[in-house]
Amino acid sequence: MRVLLIEDDDRVAGPLAEGLRRFGFTVEHARTGAEGLAAPEVAMVLLDLGLPDMDGIDVCRTLRSRSSVPIIMITARDDEVDRVLGLELGADDYVSKPFGVRELVARIRAVTRRARPAVPDPQSGSSNPSDGLGRPATPGIQRIGPLTIDCRTRQVRLHQTSIALAPKEFDLLSCLAEDPGAVCSRRQILDAVWEPHFFGPTKTLDVHIAALRRKLGDASWIENIRGIGFRLVPPAHPDVPSAAVRTRGGELR
Repeated sequence: MRVLLIEDDDRVAGPLAEGLRRFGFTVEHARTGAEGLAAPEVAMVLLDLGLPDMDGIDVCRTLRSRSSVPIIMITARDDEVDRVLGLELGADDYVSKPFGVRELVARIRAVTRRARPAVPDPQSGSSNPSDGLGRPATPGIQRIGPLTIDCRTRQVRLHQTSIALAPKEFDLLSCLAEDPGAVCSRRQILDAVWEPHFFGPTKTLDVHIAALRRKLGDASWIENIRGIGFRLVPPAHPDVPSAAVRTRGGELR
């Protein structure tokens, strides 16, 4: 995802851009409101309200008047009025300084899910959010073939059968499911599932991948891209339930 960061303070912009890149984002940096307004179209705008040439609220107003691009405001202002005004002018969310990269990434992903385009309902003629597979999408729920991941309840179902996952296994599956078919590097996964700058044994990731494959009942759900990382893809015959025997808790054995 291409992100435009409009932030005049390089002490904030530098580490933030580096952190976002570690999570797989492509970051364009503008130091003024004018530069931000002149930048090419992107998928997400991160907008600092305290800019040197114009108020970030005015930048937000101008962006929204010409584009539906999602906007997350970055602010050090304590006044609630500024945040409310920005949201009323069309911003989708805000974060208050100081904040962590992981919090910002979570907000970016949440805003992106809410901003998914609608598709026409052939029966009612109305538009409903789509999960990309032709079915109506439910906020917080992701469907990849027969696999359903509910981020609100942290439940996973495969062929309508519940699968019991440990917390890190769920976080790992959710991370890979953010962009099905795309390759996530080992570093990206460690940063997202464990913590940024994780310095523990990288074997930890392989152990969790192996456990997740076992519980999904088919190792081909998670492909190993040698020397790079992993990606989540439905097996060749995803509609055929695994022959693995499940316990009452839904765990494969």
